[in-house]
Amino acid sequence: MTALLEAVRSHVRAGRSNPAFDDGHKSLSWGDSALAIENTIGELERSGLGRSPVGLDIDHSTGAAILLVALIEAEIPVVPLPPYFNEAQRLAALGNAGASACISGCSLDDLTVRFGAVPVETGEADLPNATAVISFSSGSTDEPKGVCLSADHLIAVATSVCDYLGRDLAGRHLPVLPFGILLEQVAGLFASLIAGGTYLPLPGSAVGLANPLRPDGKQLLDAVIRDGATSLILVPEYLAALVAAMEACSTRLPQLTLVAVGGASISPALLKRASLVGLPVRQGYGMTEAGSVITLEDGSTISQGGVGRSVGSHKLWLADDGEIIIDGPLFLGLVGQSREPGSFATGDIGRFDQQGSLWIDGRKSNLIVTAFGRNISPEWLEALLTAQPEIAQAMVRGDGDAILEALLVPAGPEADVESAVERVNGGLPEYARIGACRLVPPFTPASGLLTGNGRMRRSAINRAHPKETAADKFFDRLISETKGDQARFAMTPQLLAGLTGQISRSDYIAYLTQAFHHVRHTVPLMREARAALAERGNPMLVEALDNYIVEETGHEEWILDDIETAGGDRDAASRSDPAPATKAMVDHAYATIRDGNPAAFFGMVFVLEGTSVALASHGASAVQRRLGLPNTAFRYLNSHGALDQDHMKFFESLMNRVDDPSDQSAIVEMAKDMFRLFGGMFGGIEIEGVRDAA
Repeated sequence: MTALLEAVRSHVRAGRSNPAFDDGHKSLSWGDSALAIENTIGELERSGLGRSPVGLDIDHSTGAAILLVALIEAEIPVVPLPPYFNEAQRLAALGNAGASACISGCSLDDLTVRFGAVPVETGEADLPNATAVISFSSGSTDEPKGVCLSADHLIAVATSVCDYLGRDLAGRHLPVLPFGILLEQVAGLFASLIAGGTYLPLPGSAVGLANPLRPDGKQLLDAVIRDGATSLILVPEYLAALVAAMEACSTRLPQLTLVAVGGASISPALLKRASLVGLPVRQGYGMTEAGSVITLEDGSTISQGGVGRSVGSHKLWLADDGEIIIDGPLFLGLVGQSREPGSFATGDIGRFDQQGSLWIDGRKSNLIVTAFGRNISPEWLEALLTAQPEIAQAMVRGDGDAILEALLVPAGPEADVESAVERVNGGLPEYARIGACRLVPPFTPASGLLTGNGRMRRSAINRAHPKETAADKFFDRLISETKGDQARFAMTPQLLAGLTGQISRSDYIAYLTQAFHHVRHTVPLMREARAALAERGNPMLVEALDNYIVEETGHEEWILDDIETAGGDRDAASRSDPAPATKAMVDHAYATIRDGNPAAFFGMVFVLEGTSVALASHGASAVQRRLGLPNTAFRYLNSHGALDQDHMKFFESLMNRVDDPSDQSAIVEMAKDMFRLFGGMFGGIEIEGVRDAA
């Protein structure tokens, strides 16, 4: 028996009257919680799971929390999967950990958690002894490495957090970070059980995280008020959403006694705004290898940017170059690789102030040394850039270069990013100013560009967005000249919701209906473009269109099949009128072919095929898991995605043979127009979560 179950039993013996769990519909006493954990351990033993690792792909609920504790008590290693992992990442994590099954749903029934474990075909993994949790915080899709942690280690960290904060601070904790994030498991659930607080495990959709890439601050604010939450653990992006909601409606939350924030640096401007609305923010610092929390502010002063002192589990000191070194309870090792005993070099550069509080200056590996010999921490500039309302994400680079380049994700399709950069540059010394910027699509854990707690994976981002050189080939120039348009398109809320699977069945049918209305024009558009190009004497593009026409014929019928299988009305969809934005996109394509350069049609091909690949690889599996629909409801997305991956290779080769400057210009301009018009089509779909957030 671990200290978790013993803590629950001790609260029973002490006659603690507050509930252990309260999900807004039903509360569970400490006695019933102890019984539920014990019953679920029995259920696990009867399930035949054995002692192989088990994946957990579930949302917050009382049953999910009890199941996690029961798995640890039953000595079954757990692989928590964050909700933003795509199918490839889920399979990679489960395979690396040697998981024998994955649990994707559970319910609390008669004080026993009932669950369905789906077998997973993986090989046996070499795990260090005493492994209880295998954490894949980076979400890598190539060679993921699971960090192996013991139950004693994680419980020791949670106990230190309780002792550091004081057990009397235990109140009503509302989990906001997804279930698969180690920080919430340890400092939220485990600490609440140890301290005797009440855990409020509401699903993500009830706390503003129906789409984790677009947190709904107003819904989070409402949940805090409605459920009487006294503590939260957030990442900076979620803090910003909550602060904005409080500012918008002049609401204050006096019942909150703790808002712990970690995962990434917080801009001074956001800290000031949080203070002005009265949020008791305490910054912390941690890492998976240390069991999550290492340091936390003590709350004696308003947070200014430091991350506090050790909560007691770890000793900290600085190497000669400023790197933070820690010792104390640490991870057991990686899957297949035990850790050598001794202290751990974090890779972070820090300093201690006169009060002994730690400040994080950046990653040792991230330090930029410009061509002029100036040392610059990119995190400093990134915090200033993302403090601007027009910029959602930023990565600054320029090691060895004469100027600094910023990769910027716009906060929305219409955001004036250029003005925001000018404001930031106006307050910077000349050597630290941003000399060049590029708009890029969002960095997400699902794409492998963010870790699970929001840190940028810089090497992966650099590979995804290599530094631009003079493009020798037209296809490369097409990508380069439309990157900004693609980035703005990628921030369309409805598209983000689809890519992360955060849509309802009716939303999916609405998307398919609009897809039908533009896809049914694909072949007619190709035929018109073919005729015009044949008249102009362009046999290469004519031959390409002949191939495309064969491939694309009948795809609108696939969509109608999907609508019917998903529970929609096939005939009604085929008889309906297209939305104005969909009609505008199709009309523009016809007008350009008839009145302009017909080669421009290939700019439309570039946009639509690239988008279908993204929807198929990232969105289809997530939507299917969420809605529980069969494979036959995704014929268009899955088949079209597979086809278009081959099409894009053919398209690249084709574009690199287009040598007429007027044709090249027409294709680029059409692509720019289509990113805008296709974004308008998505934006016109009334998706439930997006509509409510608005």
